[in-house]
Order: sequence, then structure tokens, then C-alpha cells
Amino acid sequence: MECSSCASLSAANTNFDMIKLFINNIQIREGRGVKLAGSHHLKRLPVGSKFVEGLLKIVDLTHVMNVHTPGWVGYAGNKMYYAQNLQTQMIVAQRIDTALHVGTHFDGAMHATDNRNGDMAHLPLDYLFNKAVVVDISGYMHDWAVITPEIIESAGADIREGDILILHTGWHKHYEGQSQQDLVKYFCYHPGPNLDTLHWMLNKKIKWWGMDTGSCDHAMNTSIRRMRPDLADEFTKKHGKTPAEFFGIFEYTHKKSGRKVQQDMFPFHSWAFQEGLLHAENLGGDIELVLNQRCLIGAFPWRYEGLEGCPCRIVAFLDTGDASVEAMGNAAKAILT
Repeated sequence: MECSSCASLSAANTNFDMIKLFINNIQIREGRGVKLAGSHHLKRLPVGSKFVEGLLKIVDLTHVMNVHTPGWVGYAGNKMYYAQNLQTQMIVAQRIDTALHVGTHFDGAMHATDNRNGDMAHLPLDYLFNKAVVVDISGYMHDWAVITPEIIESAGADIREGDILILHTGWHKHYEGQSQQDLVKYFCYHPGPNLDTLHWMLNKKIKWWGMDTGSCDHAMNTSIRRMRPDLADEFTKKHGKTPAEFFGIFEYTHKKSGRKVQQDMFPFHSWAFQEGLLHAENLGGDIELVLNQRCLIGAFPWRYEGLEGCPCRIVAFLDTGDASVEAMGNAAKAILT
């Protein structure tokens, strides 16, 4: 028996030995399981009195985190402690000391705006987990490349209004532990978008976005230009303009006070965040398995009140068709009681 939705399955009264269910191109078959890409773990999904099992491919877009995980320029890395051990207490317990913007992580609005509700606990699950597209722009990338709307659209990916947007620059290969590790190149020479791209994302109503780079602002459109004046000088020689001259000043209105703000760096933090356009940084993992594909993507930071950012797992769920996502219950809707 075949049916096209969960509703039709629940309405069906059947004693057939095998049920084939198609939900927006997700094929669920008896005798098969939810399979993690690269593993053999299966999970049974009960439907009524039967167990219906389906193949759902998932891809991890997260870098491994450990004591060698580098902090962003000027940020400390990680520390790990043993609070208990087997030989003393018959159990192992650990503590970690980490900045919140280390490894693959999600930035909350509170990171760059006057918004106490812009923390991790106020992010609904159907905001963090929803329809997405991974766009491969790596062929256009080089040191300090500027990402424009034209570059993003030229990839030919199916980008839709309201999507989660992930940009693959290829820079993840320079991250700690990767095949072409070069942390100076990774953090200080990475590409980034210009103001035209910020406006393009707002017009497309992008839900949130992420890149496989140390920041979602261009490396030389951040305070790196002050912390590494030698690199700022190199940029100036290459482009004939200082980073400040090259990227210019942008203006926006502070949403709480009405103050007119002028800044010359971090537009994708200060300006974008107050407009609700948040982002994730340091993506990696097996991102190359999902290039120019539509999928569901979820970022899963701690549900921690007052936290302005958080390391997180970011996962792509493949072959989900045009399935929609709805948050159920107050917790998923980020309603704090």
C-alpha cells in the first residue's frame, strides 16, 4: 500500500505485512532504518502497532572540538579538566573552559546588539531547523575574496525565500587538523560578503546563514585589521586602499534608541543582527557531501538563557523533499515560562 502523507497512513486500517510510505520524497520502508551517513546505526520508528523503518541520510557539518581547537583572533581556546577519575571516585567527570565563539558555533543577536532576548534560549527550534540550501562558491574564492550576490546566484543552486543559507567557500580545509591546515590563512585571509550581499539576504528573507570561515564578516572587515596591522598593510598594498577605505562606512538606525549609527566594520554582526539575520561560523565536517543541494539543516546550541552564542552541532538532513517544519510546544517555540 502506498500513501502520500502521515495523515493518510494514520487513517489507513491495514494488515499488510509491508507498508510503503512516501512523505515528501522521504521513503519509509519496513525492514530499513534511519541511517547516519558513514555509520550502521539503525533506529526503529513505531507507527501504530507496527514498526515502520526509513532511510534518512544525515550529514554532519561540524568541526571536531578539543583542546587544540583555535579561538578566533584575540579569543582564548579551550581547556579541559578532570574533576573526578576512576581510580579515586570510580567515575570520570570533566569540566571545560571555553569561549562561546570557538569551533562550529551559532551567534545570537545578543553578541552584537542591545538585546537581552537575543540569547540561545530565545531561538525557536523551527528557526534553528528548517529548509535550507548549501551553495558552493569555492571556485570563485581566493585570499580576501569579496562575496557578492552575483557570485552566490551564479552557483546555480535553488535558493528560495526564507531559506537557511550555507555558503561553502572551501576555507574549512585550512582549519585545525584539516589537510591544508593554516590558521593564519583560515582566520585572517578568509573571504566575506559585502553590503550588497547583506541587503540581498534581507530581501530574500534568509532565516539564518553560515560559512566555513572564522567569521561571517570579511576578515579585513573585522577588528583583525587592528590586531594584525601587518596584514592590513598587505591588504592595502594589494588593493590600493586601506581596509577601512575599501569597505567604507555603513549607517543604520539603532532599533531601540533611534540613534543613527555609523560603523566601518562588522556589518554582518551589528547591523544584520538587529535585523534578525543571524549566522553560524566555522562550519566544516562533511560539508562537501551536500554542495548545491536543498535539504533540511539544523543548528543545535544549548537552550541556555542569557547565552550570547554557543558551540553547536550543525546537521544536514538529505532527501527530505519539500517537507515543512513546525515547532510543537512552548519549549520548541522558545516560550520561556
